[in-house]
Amino acid sequence: MIRSVESEQLASAPVLAAYSYCETVTGQQARNFAYGIRLLPTPKRRAMSALYAFSRRVDDIGDGVLAPDVKATRLEETRALLTRVREGSVDEDDTDPVAVALSHAAEAFALPLGGLDELIDGVLMDVRGETYETWDDLKVYCRCVAGAIGRLSLAVFGTEPGARGVERASEYADTLGLALQLTNILRDVREDAEGGRIYLPADDLAKFGCSAGFSGPTPPAGSDFAGLVHFEVRRARTLFAEGYRLLPMLDRRSGACVAAMAGIYRRLLDRIERDPEAVLRGRVSLPGREKAYVAVRGLSGLDARHVSRGAVRRRV
Repeated sequence: MIRSVESEQLASAPVLAAYSYCETVTGQQARNFAYGIRLLPTPKRRAMSALYAFSRRVDDIGDGVLAPDVKATRLEETRALLTRVREGSVDEDDTDPVAVALSHAAEAFALPLGGLDELIDGVLMDVRGETYETWDDLKVYCRCVAGAIGRLSLAVFGTEPGARGVERASEYADTLGLALQLTNILRDVREDAEGGRIYLPADDLAKFGCSAGFSGPTPPAGSDFAGLVHFEVRRARTLFAEGYRLLPMLDRRSGACVAAMAGIYRRLLDRIERDPEAVLRGRVSLPGREKAYVAVRGLSGLDARHVSRGAVRRRV
């Protein structure tokens, strides 16, 4: 395996150009993600950008206007490209910069590329228009589209030698991915409904009188929409609390990256909790100054120390 420090030294001009393309895609299309990964050293930041650019391609196919059968074909073509990456058959002068960058990152960080197969499987669930009866059903989808990315990211971050509980690091990374995805689902509930997608479990919708869906800026008549949102927020917070146990296992800059990305989404949850109907009126977001504060907090290690203290209290 090529160590991350070596990967920058060994990268050729075509590989560096491919990484540059992926970083441009990431900067333009992933504001929250890009905010976190800027805290990483260059080789890790580039690898994360390659992962994002490939994932963005998969997501764009699923979110596009093509017919479902054409989307399915495009996704399988993307899976075939992933197979080429896995087999090491993508040349440095290949015309696809995402494939070139991902191939280099996969070798440098021993990426478990099966996670990107899971992502494709999850987007195929979207293409088929699947809905979810229970939280256990929705977790399968969330693990495909977000938990798998958490596990892939962990391969880039690595873990600190001798970190306590490191055998569960992959589990925590997966759980943190679920927390981020559930936050996304809450934030985008109206936008998704307008696109014909309902992600929240049918059981939960029925419990709070929201089975009619979300077609406008106000909740369904007679529903307890705030109760539904608060219920899902509590679920997401539980996932964050579990996933945050990953932080003390990471080096300072990787921990800062994770804390920044997760911290942004936790603050989104705070805003959604305070004004549940805001998600029906438009997309809830954080201003840049607040994201900067979260990044500084992550770089300071405050979140990791808080998690470590909590773990000590639990053992006592």
